[in-house]
Amino acid sequence: MSAAATRSRLPRAGAGARIPPRELLSVALAGLRTRRLRAALSALGIAIGIGAMVAVVGVSASSQANLLATIDRLGTNLLTVTPGQTFLGANEVLPNTALPTIDHMPSVQNDAAIYQVSNADVRRTPYVPAEETGGIAIDATGPGLLATVGGQLATGQFLNSANEHYPTVVLGAQAANTLQIKNVTGHLQVFLGGTWFNVIGVMQPVLLDPNLDSTAFIGLPVAERLFGTQPSASEIYVRADVNQVSQVSNLLAPTADPQNPDGVQVSRPSDTLEARAAAQGQFTTLLLGLGGVALLVGAIGIANIMVISVLERRGEIGLRRALGATRRNIRSQFLTESALLAALGGLAGLALGVLATWIYAIARNQPLVVPLYALIAAPVSGLVIGAIAGLYPAAKAARLSPTEALRAT
Repeated sequence: MSAAATRSRLPRAGAGARIPPRELLSVALAGLRTRRLRAALSALGIAIGIGAMVAVVGVSASSQANLLATIDRLGTNLLTVTPGQTFLGANEVLPNTALPTIDHMPSVQNDAAIYQVSNADVRRTPYVPAEETGGIAIDATGPGLLATVGGQLATGQFLNSANEHYPTVVLGAQAANTLQIKNVTGHLQVFLGGTWFNVIGVMQPVLLDPNLDSTAFIGLPVAERLFGTQPSASEIYVRADVNQVSQVSNLLAPTADPQNPDGVQVSRPSDTLEARAAAQGQFTTLLLGLGGVALLVGAIGIANIMVISVLERRGEIGLRRALGATRRNIRSQFLTESALLAALGGLAGLALGVLATWIYAIARNQPLVVPLYALIAAPVSGLVIGAIAGLYPAAKAARLSPTEALRAT
């Protein structure tokens, strides 16, 4: 900065110890403009740290919003009934009357059961070794399963009252991927339990119960006829009235098994998704800590640059002191430069973080959500970090005496 410019920006001698905020800001901006490349590189560290933190918060908030929207769409009124264990550790068995009695509950809208077919496997051809099942389970079920769990078909059709009596199978999303079946056009068959079954449908992933994705579904009548499957449900899905979920949940166990209600477990799948959303929040905290480390590195970089700036500008400092600037004026000038530099980095980081969140949301087909506190905290935190980082350089500049500074020049 030239001596004339320096002189024009200083208050007159004896004008007081304080510089008006507008003039102070003008002086700080002039100091940064004379070293643009260095200032930009210094602000880059803060921008990267704050950008990373805004992106972490934005991506997490967008994912949580998408997950909660999914829960709202699928509903929190789906309940599951499964057999538990006895006091001695033996596995309970739901009675054959469990599904019909649950179906007669007045607040139950839909229900469906699955029955484990344990003595069969499914392979693409009989030439595939029997032990290579690909982790595909086989369950028997009825036509109401798809609607009850809120599932959808990717291709084909689901079991109905006509085809459930014949060797037809519907594949879960993961099961179809394992068997390398993408659609049901043509006459597709799989070798299931020693019998050829026609593939009539492929399901989309079931968000409320991912276990169904790796399952092949056949009708209960054909499972009883070919594999001797007993009509004792391994799991019952119940879609209750949204205003009566708690009441239905409390009555499901004694309704399903009046003789041993303690051996019946009742759960709500949406609780798992809500727990996953909470877990994402905990993971965000860890990533924010990593972003804080980046901010610390950026703050150290700004402090280092400001110290170098003080050493390089000793002539300017001496001239200001000689023209009447007080120690407070010098300290305020360098502190403002440091805070302004970090605040600009915070604004740049905010823009980078929002851009990264927007790209992520577009790529994952999720809503763009950046919390309001992140929008406010980004520039404010930059300003605070810059002020803290500039404390030592500002104090060092203020301690320089006019004669010492001018002699250094």
